[in-house]
Amino acid sequence: MYKNLAATLVAACCLSPAFAQSSAPIRAAWVYVTPLTDAGWTQQHDQGRRAVEKALGAQVQTTYVENVPEGADAERVIRDLAAQGHQIIFTPSFGYMEPTLKVARDFPAVKFESITGYKQAPNVATANARYYEGRYLAGIAAGRLTKSNQAGYVAGFPIPEVLQGINAFTLGMRSVNPKAEVRVIWLNEWFNPPRERDAAMTLMNQGADVLAFHTGSTAVMAAAEERGALAVAYHSDMRKVAPTAQIAAVTHQWGDYYTRRVQAVRDDRWQSGKLWGGVKEGMIRVEAFGPKVPQAVQREVLARQQDIAAGRLHPFSGPIADNEGHARVGKGQKLDDAQILQMNWLVDGVRTPLPR
Repeated sequence: MYKNLAATLVAACCLSPAFAQSSAPIRAAWVYVTPLTDAGWTQQHDQGRRAVEKALGAQVQTTYVENVPEGADAERVIRDLAAQGHQIIFTPSFGYMEPTLKVARDFPAVKFESITGYKQAPNVATANARYYEGRYLAGIAAGRLTKSNQAGYVAGFPIPEVLQGINAFTLGMRSVNPKAEVRVIWLNEWFNPPRERDAAMTLMNQGADVLAFHTGSTAVMAAAEERGALAVAYHSDMRKVAPTAQIAAVTHQWGDYYTRRVQAVRDDRWQSGKLWGGVKEGMIRVEAFGPKVPQAVQREVLARQQDIAAGRLHPFSGPIADNEGHARVGKGQKLDDAQILQMNWLVDGVRTPLPR
């Protein structure tokens, strides 16, 4: 009798919704704005996804959809993933913010993570990294290495995140080389390797001997390698395509954040919120120095990285003027997060006007 009772209890546990929920893996999905390549924005987020798999093992089941344009296609893909039963969906692109919010309203039980977005909802959290901290550090290296005092910057869209990066890079350069100037070419798209390459070539033809970029491919790095110039890798280490051109890589690390958020869903303690983490939190790192960067420059950049982590250095500390001659930050002052997040101007030293 006791044997049959035990069997009945086991069967009841296995059939109960609570037991099934606790034992089944969490289904997590990612939506990528570009194709998944060997390096770049999407690659870094996919490394984060794989870090989740490594950390949680059988407790998680992940999937991703790549090369999804922002807009109607994004909404369709996000909605489809929610309808398939994914419990948490990460959407790492600024243009995914509104589609994510729209789908989230129709799937209140699903958790959404709008990466680089800024609008939250009860089931939508936001997270971003302080990329500008790494940009400032890379600017220090570029300022030390340029011979022409001219840098080129290939940029996607003139949104605050991109303006932060251009400004911090310029300030970093001019902190060690006051003669340094930066020219920008705007593409108004995130991923178009032929156009990225053409822009890089144009900037080098205009005299730039160091390059930076805020786009999704390795095309700028490859162009610098071809022309014997130097360039700062963004998102991930790109020495594979630019073994001698790479100055350093400004990388962002998403594995820890993604793992914690998936685990929170599994533990039924996920809450909406916002995170903006940088060097201090381990989300931004300058690393992978190239062979043309002297040890003294590497030590200087790493020392400044420690200063940022310790709160001794803030990239947007005054005095700072914009490139139209207006004072923006007074001496002894620094921009707060709200001001940085709303940045809509370019610093003195950027030769290209802001698109209107």
